[in-house]
Amino acid sequence: MPPDEAAGQPIRVLVTGAGGPAAVSVIKSLRADPTVQLLAADMDPWAAGLYLVPAEARTLIPAGLAPGFAADVLARCAALGADVLIPTVDAEMRPLDLLRGEFRQAGVELMLAPRHALDATLDKLELARCCARHVLVPRTECFDESLDPGSWDYPVVVKPRTGSGSRHISVVASRADLERLPRSAEFIVQEHLPGEEYSIDVLADRDGRVIASVPRVRTRVDSGVSVAGQTIHDAELEHIGAAVAAVTGLAYIANVQCRRNASGRAALFEVNPRPPGALPLTMASGVDMPLLALDSLRGRPVPDHVGFREVAMVRFLDERFVELSEVQKVAA
Repeated sequence: MPPDEAAGQPIRVLVTGAGGPAAVSVIKSLRADPTVQLLAADMDPWAAGLYLVPAEARTLIPAGLAPGFAADVLARCAALGADVLIPTVDAEMRPLDLLRGEFRQAGVELMLAPRHALDATLDKLELARCCARHVLVPRTECFDESLDPGSWDYPVVVKPRTGSGSRHISVVASRADLERLPRSAEFIVQEHLPGEEYSIDVLADRDGRVIASVPRVRTRVDSGVSVAGQTIHDAELEHIGAAVAAVTGLAYIANVQCRRNASGRAALFEVNPRPPGALPLTMASGVDMPLLALDSLRGRPVPDHVGFREVAMVRFLDERFVELSEVQKVAA
């Protein structure tokens, strides 16, 4: 477990993926807690979040898919004296989960959803099967030899079963076009959802009890990152976020993505079991998810429910100037 606060020991928290907006959001939140000492890690010495923490608190780690990634991160945690590890990159989650016991034995707690929740959310086909009886889910099937292209209404979406973002996702306009694609069990075919897209940031405590479900609209997106948006009160979306978190067993922070179908109903299509990049908007609406999640992990009391207000966000680039020697030191 993390250090004993009564003894005046600070908790040292290592955040990975420091080059991404999710990690920067977590760092911005937790640096407001005077009992937290922040550490930052990334595979790139030019990652901006590295320079939001002191020089001695920065470290480089391999890519999440690299052999030995989790063992290397465990060694870095030991070297830095980290008590808690917060991963913000999808590719890191499976490897870290496999060594969860070794981290705990070393005195490092992972702010990471339990294995059954990762199994249910990182595989989009399993996600659809898991949640179909609880929320509206678009028709979803494995793109293997058993799929019948003649049984679908077009267009349809073909995408990988795992991974996030828009890479390798295609909208297929006709049966003939689908039949020309090579079959693979690593891909799914999914009903096309033509309506507005929503992200729902969900907070659950370490036992999986849902504390907050905050829908937001991604009004402007640049390179996959929301640069303008707003939180919205919508009972349907709030229910979907909370229900998906509960049925999959998510803990801490996750992001549930929905889109409206042709009838105008919101349907689930993806879950990211990690802090999202636009988390500052949810924080500004009144739900400081990183701080509350860390409170739960360390055994502090957290509310049964946290409400939010509707608020809008616009984003812009900001600069942090450092001596070149600082970057060179990280890269060495």
